[in-house]
Amino acid sequence: MTSPADKPVRGTSFARPGRGNFDLIVALFCSLLLISNVAAVKLIAIGPEVEVFGFPVLPLITDGGALLFPLTYIFGDVLAEVYGFRGARRAIFIGFGVSVLASVTFLLVGIAPPAADWPNQEAFDAILGFVPRIVLASLVGYVAGQMLNALVLVRLKERAPDGSLWSRLLGSTLVGEAADTALFCVIAFGGIVTGGTLVNYILVGYVYKVLVEVLLLPVTYRVIALVKKHEPSFL
Repeated sequence: MTSPADKPVRGTSFARPGRGNFDLIVALFCSLLLISNVAAVKLIAIGPEVEVFGFPVLPLITDGGALLFPLTYIFGDVLAEVYGFRGARRAIFIGFGVSVLASVTFLLVGIAPPAADWPNQEAFDAILGFVPRIVLASLVGYVAGQMLNALVLVRLKERAPDGSLWSRLLGSTLVGEAADTALFCVIAFGGIVTGGTLVNYILVGYVYKVLVEVLLLPVTYRVIALVKKHEPSFL
């Protein structure tokens, strides 16, 4: 059954998912997602300790996933802009499935009995061990953020087909990253880190991810134009 978001709107064109460069973009999208999920295990503090009226302004708190994760939203923008909500949704679900598979694999490998002379079980568990709330936070934040990102971009394109691409990319990023960052941080670390540190973590992560995407807008423009140029199947 076709949902309203899947239907082409007059004046709006999308390529068909599964054709052209769709598979390559989805592969890169999923690869960045998996790498970011593993890197996000480590929290990173940048700067000295500074408090203002009891609120921790420094150090800035982020995680290792921040290095590559913003790029998943850039690929998400490309998917939504070129292939529409149906194509973006398909890629999001594939990424979700791959993430669940990775989590289950790490769980099974972690509980498997280690060889007697293998000394790294604790190190493996610390980095790749199955932590239910981290996995849940990652999956919930990812699905909510990416779905909102794709939906906002497509809706803006449907309402103003001739509107500026930058406004669609920026608007979708502001909404998607807000949901993703807030949900992940609260579910993963709520109650583990203090209230001020958690707010710091959410704000730093959100501002950083948005800034990365804004700075890379020219690159996103070029990638979208290139992908559209090589897509043979626009609606």
